[in-house]
Amino acid sequence: MSAMQPRTILVVDDDPHIRQLLVFALAKVGLETREAADGEAALAAVAERAPDLVVLDINMPRLDGLEVCRRLRAQGDLPILFLSSRDDEIDRVLGIELGADDYVVKPFSPREVVARVQAILRRAGGKGAEAAPADGLIARGKLSLDPEAWSAAWAGGEVSLTVTEFTILRTLATTPTKVFSRDAIIDRLRGPGFAVTDRTIDSHVRNLRAKFAAAGGHDLIETRAGIGYRLGACQGQGLPGTGVAG
Repeated sequence: MSAMQPRTILVVDDDPHIRQLLVFALAKVGLETREAADGEAALAAVAERAPDLVVLDINMPRLDGLEVCRRLRAQGDLPILFLSSRDDEIDRVLGIELGADDYVVKPFSPREVVARVQAILRRAGGKGAEAAPADGLIARGKLSLDPEAWSAAWAGGEVSLTVTEFTILRTLATTPTKVFSRDAIIDRLRGPGFAVTDRTIDSHVRNLRAKFAAAGGHDLIETRAGIGYRLGACQGQGLPGTGVAG
């Protein structure tokens, strides 16, 4: 019905039944799909024609999902949704710290995977963005965000962020005096009712701090103990590693 080209999802899993299940569920909501049975095939598929998002299993032979994510992150910020075969927080947190946007634990509901894929794609498309000034730009100290271009910069230098990292930072920067609880940040990411742990948000915040600290932005985000996070002074003051969440 729409003239827009359908989004393409690369489904990577060594289990053909899981791939078939996800391909069917994604196709039902109008998404195009491609498949890869292992990590090496996934990297080749991305190199041939980059999809809009990768659904990536962690535990695969030859080249696991964590290494695939690491290599994709070295190339750019292609959105990634991890599938984990066990409810292991170490795997989940490590995946997020490598740059994944979200994760789902097996066994999963195909509807949940579709919902999370759609949420990431909406954020990547800029829909549902926070209110911004008339020109669309958000500027706080040395930090600047352009929601329409989906870009972030510190003192004029671009800082590459994943979809989820950008959304968290935009949430904090739009209301810089407000302290956001982790639950409030989760609600802004994908709406209430999704089971995401506090550790996931903490991992994304650590990623943001590390990326901006490398550019001199050591005061990007403040932690309010027992409450949550808010935007920092964004003046480039402070020492590396200060205020990092535990």
